[in-house]
Formats: sequence, C-alpha cells, structure tokens
Amino acid sequence: MRHRVSDERNYVDWFRHSSPYINAHRGKTLVILIPGEAFESPNFPNIIHDLALLDSLGIRLVLIQGARPQISRALANRHLSSVIEDGYRVTPHDQLIDIIQASAAVRVQLEAQLSMGLSNTPMANAGLKVCSGNYVIARPLGVVDGIDYGHSGEVRRIDSEAIFRLLEDDNMVLLPHLGFSPTGEVFNLKAEDVATQAAIQLKADKLIIFTEDEGIFDDEGQLYSELLANQADGILAKHSLSFPTHSALEACVMAVRALVPRSHIISFNENGGLLSELFTRDGSGTMIDEDSYEKLRGASIDDVGGMMQLLAPLEEKGILVRRSRELLENEVERFQVIERDGAIVACAALYPFEQERSGELACVAVSPEYRGSNRGERLLKGLEREAKNLGLDTLFLLTTRTAHWFIERGFRETTLASLPAKKQALYNYQRNSKIFSKRL
Repeated sequence: MRHRVSDERNYVDWFRHSSPYINAHRGKTLVILIPGEAFESPNFPNIIHDLALLDSLGIRLVLIQGARPQISRALANRHLSSVIEDGYRVTPHDQLIDIIQASAAVRVQLEAQLSMGLSNTPMANAGLKVCSGNYVIARPLGVVDGIDYGHSGEVRRIDSEAIFRLLEDDNMVLLPHLGFSPTGEVFNLKAEDVATQAAIQLKADKLIIFTEDEGIFDDEGQLYSELLANQADGILAKHSLSFPTHSALEACVMAVRALVPRSHIISFNENGGLLSELFTRDGSGTMIDEDSYEKLRGASIDDVGGMMQLLAPLEEKGILVRRSRELLENEVERFQVIERDGAIVACAALYPFEQERSGELACVAVSPEYRGSNRGERLLKGLEREAKNLGLDTLFLLTTRTAHWFIERGFRETTLASLPAKKQALYNYQRNSKIFSKRL
C-alpha cells in the first residue's frame, strides 16, 4: 500500500510540474518524423498513444512518415538491387511501383493505429482525424556526379496554406516521403528532407525526429541534452554517427538555422520519450538550438568593464550586492556571460561549495533592453550544467527582489540553516535576503 501511495504521489508531482510545459505547447505546431524503423519497434504503440495525447492537449501535429527498411525489404524480395548515395536512394523507373507500395503499406499501418478507439486503452474516445494528400511538391534530383537518380527527388515546396487549413480544423496531417510534380510524376524523397522543409515552410515551433539512438552522445558516452548548431557542426564533421542519426542531426541543424526555434532527436525505443522531451525540464533526448550572434561563454578579464556597466544600475537599486572591479577581476572565472555583437548583455556567477556538494548562484543580470527573450533562462541552464559537471547536487541563491523569477524555474524557499557554514557566516541580516534552493 505504501508503495502504491508513493507511486501516486510521484505521478501527481510530475503532472503538476509538467503543467507549464503543457500550457506552453498548446496551439503550437510540431513536425514529427517517424522513420520506417520506428514502425517495427515494440514501443511503436506507445508512440501512437503519446501522439493522441498531444493532439488532445491542443498541439497541432504534422507527421512525416518514412519507410526506408520496408522499401529495402520489398526490393530484396524481388531480387532487385538498391543503391543509396549520399542518403538518397537511387530510384529507377522499374522500382518506383515497389517503393510506392511499400510506402503505402506503412502509411496505412500508421493511419490504422491512429484510428483505434478501444475502451480501456489510451486511445479510447481519441477521435483523431488524420489527413494526407498531395501537399509535397517535388522535383527530380536528376544526374549528380554522373549518377542518374531516376525518380528520386527533392522538395520543391510544401503546400503550407492547405496544411494550415487542415490543422485549424483540428486535423492531424500526415505527409509521406513521396512528392508529386506539376507534370504528374511521383518522386521518392528523403524523409528527413520532407520533415525539414515542412518545419521551415510551416514556420513550425519544433522539428522532432525519432531515431534508434537516444540522441547525440559525446566522446565519453554522455548524452547531450542540448546542442548549439555550431557544436553540432563539429560532431557532423567527425562522421562518427550512424547514418540515420547523422541525417537526423543534419536536418535539425538546417531547421534551426532557418528559424525553427527548436529541434529534437529522441529514441523511438524509449517508452514515453516524446512526452519526457516535451514536458520535463531535462527531457529524454538531444535538443538543438539555433546558433546566434549571441554567445553564452565563460567570462574573461576583458569582459570586466562590460560586466560592471551591466551590474551598476542593479547595484544602485540595491538588487545586487556591489562588487568592485578588483573583486570582479579576481572572481571572473566564476562568471558566464552572454555576448551580443561584442557587448555583454547578461551575466551570472556560480560559486561552488564542493564539500557540501552545493553551489551559490549569484549576480544574475540581464541588460534591460534585452530582457524577455529567455537570456536569463540560458544563463541558468548554462550554470546548472556547470554545477552538474562539478558534481554538485544543489544550487542556492539569496535575493531581495527577484524571488518569483526563480520560483518559476524550480527554486523553493529555504532557511539560513540549510546553507553551507561559510555562507551562513557571511549572511547580511541588514539586507534580509530570502534564500532559495533547487535540487539538480
């Protein structure tokens, strides 16, 4: 009985903490690529359930359906050779009908799964409306480096207006990896290209790509929960990823550089991976952010002048404790800054107390003209990553004026006694700062 109560309490806590993300995603457009490999995963029914849940929460879904392994098997069954060059399958005329049939079988399977409504299942009363059609206009790849790609093509445009009308009428839109030309031809497209162009041309809020891998890993096997596009470029240059993951990462980078705010790579084998990525703070896969002419980086001695200009107005108002140039120079390695066109527009510091496995978050400041664009959030995430890398379990801060901003980001009020002894001894009772902490 005690175990059941504990599980229920964990569920309630998770649901409460997910509510800000639910509200943030309502009415947003998500383009989701489901590759052919995902249809063969034991977790595929759970993905269907999660898609139904997203639809019920008012999230607009555009699904891109791949069929790479199904096509390979169909061709192999007819003893036809299949050539893939640079991620594109060469499609001779005599293989086109096999590719169309394999793709259609996968699409019917997906539509059937989305049509389920059995009682006592997550699909009960879902009532999903799924629409598909000739919304992808394509052109032939032609002959590239001497290779005739036949009926393989690339996306010319997406019929965004037609798709928008379907989404506004509460339909889920399904786009296969097949495109059509104004001359009535059918072209076999790379599913990642369809997903990327759909996200870009629909001005989607997210591009999400399912892969077999959980996301992108560093050289030590640690999952990147977040990557900037320029970091992703470095990983792609190594050519160390499997083909599907490499192709997915390329698509994500292209999307964010074309102003899709976020792209995500998650595993189709992880139960609830899609929900975890969207509705929890840490997510389950790798999120790719756009490169910006704003850089989040560690501070250097050359930044001290800009930091002083940024901090001075807040110090005069008593929001921050005054710091001298000498102190900033001595502690500059504790700071992270956001630089925009050579100017420091935000900064924050982390002071670790390693023995207590705790760290103080201090001196969080964003230039007034650059507030309201998640720069404070970027600083906080950067320092949280640094704290985790240092082996810290908890962050704490002292504040007199900005409590609510931190409460909204998971901090909770605590007592002076909870702080490291050295910090307790330095507490300024005259400022009467409130104390907040957060478990990492």
